[in-house]
Amino acid sequence: MLERIREGSQGPWAMAIIALIVLSFVFAGVGSYLTSSGSTAAATVNGEEISAQELERAYQNQRGRMESQYGESISQLFASEEYMRDFRRNVLDRLIGEKLVQQKAEELGLRVSDEQIRDAIVNMQEFQYNGEFDNERFKTILRQNGFQVTDFRDYLRTQMTQSQLAAALSNSEFTLPSELKRANALQQQSRDARYLTVEAQPFTDNVSLSDDEIQSYYDANIASFDTQEKVQVEFVLLDANDLTDDVSVTDEEIETYYQNNQNAYRTDEERRVSHILIEAGDDEAAAQDEAQALLEEIKGGADFAELAETSSDDTFSAENGGDLEFITRDMMDPAFDEAAFALENVGDVSEVVETEFGFHIIKLTDIKPEQVTSLDDVRGDIRETLAKDKALDTFYEMQNTMAELAFEVPDTLDDVASAIGAEVNSTELFTRESAPAPLDTQAAVDVAFSDELIQDRLNSDVIELGDESVVVMRVARHEPQRTKQLDEVKSDISTMLKAQKAQNAALDWAQQLVADMTNGESVEARLEEKGLEWQTAEQVTRNGGSLPRNMVDTLFVLSSEQGQNVDVTKTVSGDAAVVELLAINAAPALEGEQATAFRQRLTTMTGQQMYQQYVEALREQAEITVSENL
Repeated sequence: MLERIREGSQGPWAMAIIALIVLSFVFAGVGSYLTSSGSTAAATVNGEEISAQELERAYQNQRGRMESQYGESISQLFASEEYMRDFRRNVLDRLIGEKLVQQKAEELGLRVSDEQIRDAIVNMQEFQYNGEFDNERFKTILRQNGFQVTDFRDYLRTQMTQSQLAAALSNSEFTLPSELKRANALQQQSRDARYLTVEAQPFTDNVSLSDDEIQSYYDANIASFDTQEKVQVEFVLLDANDLTDDVSVTDEEIETYYQNNQNAYRTDEERRVSHILIEAGDDEAAAQDEAQALLEEIKGGADFAELAETSSDDTFSAENGGDLEFITRDMMDPAFDEAAFALENVGDVSEVVETEFGFHIIKLTDIKPEQVTSLDDVRGDIRETLAKDKALDTFYEMQNTMAELAFEVPDTLDDVASAIGAEVNSTELFTRESAPAPLDTQAAVDVAFSDELIQDRLNSDVIELGDESVVVMRVARHEPQRTKQLDEVKSDISTMLKAQKAQNAALDWAQQLVADMTNGESVEARLEEKGLEWQTAEQVTRNGGSLPRNMVDTLFVLSSEQGQNVDVTKTVSGDAAVVELLAINAAPALEGEQATAFRQRLTTMTGQQMYQQYVEALREQAEITVSENL
């Protein structure tokens, strides 16, 4: 019954449920929880829809996370329609996989208890302060994100049930001793080798290149000789953060602010209460009599928690002796709230209280008194806040001045800079993809490359670079996009083609050397002629150590059999390298904690593979329809 109370209130449980949704967005996107009735389905999985709203929210969440992590580089990728389309489809594939696992968990009858849900909510570190669950953190998250969710408990149950299935599959995997031994032998073995590098440079002198080859390369790759459009801009920057040092805040202003914002420095009284609920049902009088009888038992010395566990109709709290955790005023039903805050001492029990949900007996179990933070404790914070506010006022005044002067005197930025005491800055030439800070925002780049600034050479309007940073700019120089003529790039093409031919010649020479070695011929004279000497490397592991990655990869492909123990690879610089396997060293035996850790890694890896295979099997058996509009 208390579920109905919570759904109709703003109590800590409701806030906890809603707040947890906010955190869950970090991991799975809002779309994992909310649906929009009437919206077009992005996909249908065994008859259940994944709405377009679910997909869009999950997509925006994942994109935001990646942009936050990788910055401007990932934003440029999203400028590609093909990349964005593939990214959105990958998000949808993840949502389909989650839906399949959710359906299978329901089919298997997996369940999560109310107690498990409660524990998941109150034990999340994101909602704790000094190691304890903090109701104010819920309020803050709600205010910041504007969420009102009344049924998250059911969604949380679904998500936790789905996790049960995933854990059951992953954790059921194990590693046999023979598998551990074989994996260790393969992964931890080392190899001895000798190698040499055949540099391409000495072959350059024997390379010839004709004008026809240069022309053919130019014609075949003409698009690569297109230059990008570039601009050089002058700009005047205004940032509110630069203005805070120029403002002063008096003690009188600090005291006035403190008095006008007392609620911000006051923590409301909180009371921890337990209750016993008797639902009215069809016989209200009988329910009231039952509640009264329980109250008489309590007054007679009966244990409140035991009675709540055996008699309360609120099964959620009954499991914990009727405990409702801490509440503040106006969280619960008005009658319940009034009775709870009328109790004077810890341990006091109310009379029977009637609400629209039934009859309650309320016990006060703890009190957190109202706390007021003193002015001295927050004086520095208030000073900083007021300084920021004053700086912002100045910022907005200067911004208006910049806008007016940029329009009234459109052919120079000198007046704009002089009015706000700033300088006219200038950039080097840059492309759309290489805009320098602070102009490296999409809004600034779009304006810099606009026809108005390029053709008319006028000042721009005020452009917002951030919440408290603006700029006015003008184009000082413009280079349009064009295709370079052959004469401009002929030298570069010639250098590149000669390098390629020299690299191919070095590779051919190295391959012939390997062929002679495979046939049992001596190659020492040829090496001496080129001034090459074998280098040795011992105990080389798959991690590489001192050898370059491509040499290591080649070394671990080679076999100890004759004719398969030597090969050629290309280095990162384009040179050729000859790698010969000399010996395979057995992996050291695993013992103790090392063996345990290795086994755990293998088991985890195979468990994850099993889970992915299971999801793929569910996908193959499922009826999945994806919208053609994606």
